[in-house]
Amino acid sequence: MSGKIGFVSLGCPKALVDSERILTQLRSEGYSVVPSYEEADLVVVNTCGFITPAIEESLQAIGEAVAANGKVIVTGCLGERPEVIKARHKSVLAVTGQADVAGVMASVRAVLPPDDNPFTQLVPWSGARPEGSSRGVKLTPRHYSYLKIAEGCNHQCSFCIIPQLRGQQVSRDAGEILYEATRLVATGTKEL
Repeated sequence: MSGKIGFVSLGCPKALVDSERILTQLRSEGYSVVPSYEEADLVVVNTCGFITPAIEESLQAIGEAVAANGKVIVTGCLGERPEVIKARHKSVLAVTGQADVAGVMASVRAVLPPDDNPFTQLVPWSGARPEGSSRGVKLTPRHYSYLKIAEGCNHQCSFCIIPQLRGQQVSRDAGEILYEATRLVATGTKEL
């Protein structure tokens, strides 16, 4: 095994899909996910940065992980505002933005290099499809799954921070969406 990772997922269904993708990639590279900070070699916190209570919850979760483990990588929507995180938690090892699986993995590898195990290198990465969660780790009950069809928003509502956190709207290719939906249904999903 490459190392043991603690993982916290906060926020909306889009963040949950991002967490599934990160966890799938961690597993495909031989990392194991453990249920407690104390067992982990490193903790990844996927944050929410949408409203003040969610920001506070994210900062509290980061603080708990730092206090219990000391080695923390932060990602997610609040990661789009690294100055907020670093102001409260200077000791975090890395901060990446939302949906940045590659950034999270690079940060994890920098702290916990993967083992050169030929068996884990044979496992195909679900990232071969951009939203490869249909073949990987699921954080929802078996009967339903979230299917991300777009990211971001083009509206600049005065009360909403989503465009600043998740960027302008980018829709996925219809063929990719249908492929993922078919795979999810084949694995037992009844509700998308």
